[in-house]
Amino acid sequence: MKVATWNVNGIRAREAQVREWIARERPDAVCLQEIKAKPEQIPAMLFESEGYWCYWHGGGGYSGVALHVRCDLAPERPAFTHPAFDLENRVVTAEIGGVTVASVYVPNGGKDYPAKIRFLEALAQYAAGVRERGGELLLCGDLNVARADIDVHPKERKAGAIGQRPDERALFERILSTGMVDLGRKFDPDNEGLFTWWAPWRNLRQRNIGWRIDYLLASDGLAARATECAVRADVGTSDHAPVIAVFGS
Repeated sequence: MKVATWNVNGIRAREAQVREWIARERPDAVCLQEIKAKPEQIPAMLFESEGYWCYWHGGGGYSGVALHVRCDLAPERPAFTHPAFDLENRVVTAEIGGVTVASVYVPNGGKDYPAKIRFLEALAQYAAGVRERGGELLLCGDLNVARADIDVHPKERKAGAIGQRPDERALFERILSTGMVDLGRKFDPDNEGLFTWWAPWRNLRQRNIGWRIDYLLASDGLAARATECAVRADVGTSDHAPVIAVFGS
């Protein structure tokens, strides 16, 4: 199974790029964040024609997530759902082959930092609940937290900066403590240049002066089957890059 996540920073602005990327990668599940569109603003056949069950969860020009599942992986349309703490079109989940896949867009926190902390706390509780029920879980998306200093270029590190604060990082570790594995670091533990987001100025992306804030977090049993997790830093014009993981049977 191949699972991909990408904060596209506006699906209407990058429809062609996303189409080309999906046609090339052919992931079994596609998680998108920051789609910035209502479902009725998205062409009905955007991915259905490519053989996906599609679910768009957006409210307009802000936030929004999507989750698309290949029809040959799920013969019937999956039940797409949202946890109770999803108040701003930020989470959509579906069970795929016994695995709960979630497309997640954590608030940045710049306008309402307490709301971000509440969201991360709720996400940790959600992950714990899935694990307590014995389920496998894959959290995919823009979590808006750089897990550790290695996940921020030295020129971007700043004590107290949102996305790097100790309380955010502690909540990230709480999520992992529920039995989740950070696949990016599982496969590339010491890479100090492993980033997924670059501020859109001063050629920071070309210079690879960025942050790692987009993740695939897999429950330990699922993580044991992972064979790859890679950032596609050369794809698209969003300020984020896609991240893709591959799992064996």
